[in-house]
Amino acid sequence: MNERYPLPQGWRWVKLGEVCEKPVYGYTASAEHKEVGPKFLRITDIQNGKVDWDRVPYCRDNEGLEKYLLKSGDVLFARTGATTGKSFLITETPQKTIFASYLIRVRTGNNLMSEFLYQFLQSDFYWQQVESNKRGGAQPNMNATLLSHIDLPLPPLPGQKRIVAKIQELMQEIERARSACEKQLEAAGALPAVYLRQIFESEEAEKWERKTLGEVISFIKNGIVAEQNFDGKGFQVTRIETISNGVLDSGKIGWVNLPLGNFTNFKLFKGDILFSHINSVERLGNCAIYEGIPENLYHGMNLLRIKADENILNPYFLLYWLRSNPCKDYYITNARRAIGQASLNQKDMRQIPIRLPTLSIQQSICSELKEKMAHVEKLQSTIQNQQSALEALPHSILTKAFKGEL
Repeated sequence: MNERYPLPQGWRWVKLGEVCEKPVYGYTASAEHKEVGPKFLRITDIQNGKVDWDRVPYCRDNEGLEKYLLKSGDVLFARTGATTGKSFLITETPQKTIFASYLIRVRTGNNLMSEFLYQFLQSDFYWQQVESNKRGGAQPNMNATLLSHIDLPLPPLPGQKRIVAKIQELMQEIERARSACEKQLEAAGALPAVYLRQIFESEEAEKWERKTLGEVISFIKNGIVAEQNFDGKGFQVTRIETISNGVLDSGKIGWVNLPLGNFTNFKLFKGDILFSHINSVERLGNCAIYEGIPENLYHGMNLLRIKADENILNPYFLLYWLRSNPCKDYYITNARRAIGQASLNQKDMRQIPIRLPTLSIQQSICSELKEKMAHVEKLQSTIQNQQSALEALPHSILTKAFKGEL
């Protein structure tokens, strides 16, 4: 059990059962999709703190249901399963509604605002108590007795009203900031496609020499077909998950625990392009360039390895071209389709059209795009750091609120 902490003057520690009516377990019945009685709110109908009332089923209108009727201000608790301890505040019900058996209902007394209780139920101090009190076994659960013994810091009603109003104000500000970050991240994510379009769909690009991929590469190869492990046994190999949007993620590699001597021809070298040729339609053509990190990495299955003929083709130019809209159009048009999957074979790949300027122009384009892509990565990282900071704020706000420091 988490220890109580000092409270401001006028506050007091109480047990939840001291300031609430006796908890009530939900009604056991079968859900009905036809309107045969009241709405029947189940644990699964509460998702991310919200209820889609249009999707809530019904149950038959039997005698004795009055004790299970919900009203504004009721607080529901999940008493079993993965969501044990999670709560939901009833602010309104669109029609007569009862709650199901895997939920517990609590109604606050005159000295406790339901909104204050609900905010407390989001705090770390509450969740520490839940984790301490959960009954073990295959299906963790809480019962009404354990719930009644939850410790609650209780200020006078005027203080509760002020704290609730302040929490709601700050949470709204955080939500606005989150929304702004999401829009910024979406905008940043769209920039690479814009930069590629400016280069490869320009009037100047129309003048470049037209070739096929097969004419400008040294080879195209399939990867090692072997069972992979994630225990660090054997040698490192790439997976589909290793590459994303031009970047190779060294944290998402696999391992093959077989004699390395059989696979020396699959070792990657700096400048090799890895291409996802078997994937969902949306992710087909996902590719990245190997820059030598991590060292001694080998080419795994479900990715094609493409080596540019560097006498006429800059590897980075090839990477950017394979990510461009003209290439994506080719993938969509020529891919072989199966249920939930699309694929391109080596023959398909060799026929990919490519517009080829001189090596000096390729180098200039690559330098420009590398700089812009690096800027995008830095921008995305900054926004993601802001998002992480925002994610931590609610915990901090609630901690201060229930210590009387808000």
